[in-house]
Amino acid sequence: MITQSKKNMMEAFGGESQANRRYLAYASKAREDGYPHIARLFRAIAESETIHALNHLTAAGEVKSTMENLEAALKGETQEFTSMYPMFMDQAKRDADNDALKTFFYANEAEKVHGSFYEKALNSLKGGKDPVMDDLHICTVCGYTVEGYPPDKCPVCSAKRDKFKLVP
Repeated sequence: MITQSKKNMMEAFGGESQANRRYLAYASKAREDGYPHIARLFRAIAESETIHALNHLTAAGEVKSTMENLEAALKGETQEFTSMYPMFMDQAKRDADNDALKTFFYANEAEKVHGSFYEKALNSLKGGKDPVMDDLHICTVCGYTVEGYPPDKCPVCSAKRDKFKLVP
């Protein structure tokens, strides 16, 4: 049975997670506009919102074993690239909203790669091993993720190699 408190924690998790991302976007804009102290304020509060979100998610019992977490992540990514984003892209086309279509396309292509990474990790873990992975780089324009050295040009958005960042 799912209690109202668990439902509330999951709603709070969603709100705190969105606030984190929103505040990081605001921080980037403040930095771009020449307000470094406001940018730092947004980043600090974004980090606090992350703590809140993680506390809610953990208390709701949603952080489980690594195997269960990988299975849930693979299921989520697969649902996004097989159902959610294709549906969103179709609607964006009907609405002639090219900005929405572009961001949905970027996300959809990245989610396919994320799913393959999760599948690889899950298969390795089922064999009792932590997968050996080369460096991971993310395109800062579209979110495409690549193992190893980044390509000259992003295969999704055509951004140049210098737009990829190494995940520490």
